Amino acid sequence: MRNSVCAVLLLCCSVLTASAQGNGQAPLPVGTIVASRKAVEKTMDFRGRVDAVQRVDIRARVTGYLEDVQFQEGSTVAVGQPLYRIEDGLFKAAVEQAQGAVERSKASQALTAIQLQRAQELLEKQSGTVVARDQAVAADQQAKGAIMQDEASLETARINLGYTTIVSPIAGKIGKTSVTKGNVVGPNSGVLTTIVSQDPMYVTFPVSQRELLKARTEGTNVSRESIKCRLRFADGSIYAEVGEINFVDVTVDRSTDTVLVRAKFPNSKGALIDGQLVVVLLQIGAPEEQIVVPQSALLADQEGVYLFVVENGKAVPRRVKPGGASGADVVINEGLSGGEQVIVDRLQAVRPGLPVRATPAAAPVGGG
Repeated sequence: MRNSVCAVLLLCCSVLTASAQGNGQAPLPVGTIVASRKAVEKTMDFRGRVDAVQRVDIRARVTGYLEDVQFQEGSTVAVGQPLYRIEDGLFKAAVEQAQGAVERSKASQALTAIQLQRAQELLEKQSGTVVARDQAVAADQQAKGAIMQDEASLETARINLGYTTIVSPIAGKIGKTSVTKGNVVGPNSGVLTTIVSQDPMYVTFPVSQRELLKARTEGTNVSRESIKCRLRFADGSIYAEVGEINFVDVTVDRSTDTVLVRAKFPNSKGALIDGQLVVVLLQIGAPEEQIVVPQSALLADQEGVYLFVVENGKAVPRRVKPGGASGADVVINEGLSGGEQVIVDRLQAVRPGLPVRATPAAAPVGGG
């Protein structure tokens, strides 16, 4: 009886042990994608800054009392739209005074013209002298000169009167005003406000000599017009519009050994803001077939970058050399040959040699 009990206990222990071992070797479910070859365009990344095509600092050109600010800060203004109004009473008076001076000069010249005609008639009748005729000629010419001078003063007065209404010279968005109604403004008041144009916009970025030579080597026979320019914002999103390079500086900055390059982008929706920092993505040359994997599949340690692939039902680490980004994916230059099952899900639980059960991942997810 005692031997039968011992046999039963040993059998139970062996069953429990086998069950425990079986549970410990249960494959871990993981999501995978197949490392595939895709046509990837050659891209180069640069840090750039958005610049308005036109930028105007608004200043007062005459001195006077500011009667009104006629715009809303941050709004869009049109060409010729009134922005500031300066008290114009003194300037209107100056115009009228200049007009009076012109009339006096014209009256004086009318008199000198008559005197010249009389002097000429007397000289022809031998009743006058040449000196008198010459004096009449000089007086008439002086009178004509006075008219020209007074007419110039009148034009100046009219121009100054026009400066009392400050209008927008360009279309764009207007900034904050530095003065308010009731202040005295003039040429020494500095910048009253700033207007920047909106569409299109420039993006300028420096290109090092090394990158410039690399681009020329990799993009042999590629014209400047064929290079596609895209923008990536600080949040990682890609600007929808495609730009084109329209200027390459003719000199190298001696302090940074870079060449300034400028691209032009449409900005009909106002997404680009003057002074904004962006990443410029240049697509150079024809697309090439390259292996790409999701960025979420990559891990890193002290030895470099690696990922896990499924081989014979187990997770196997594979050292890789990533290249540039291709959207949400990363180009793999070395370490994969294509067709491998790359683990992209539950990476925090994966260990080298761990049994795994691979299932296709619906979309790349973060891999802890």
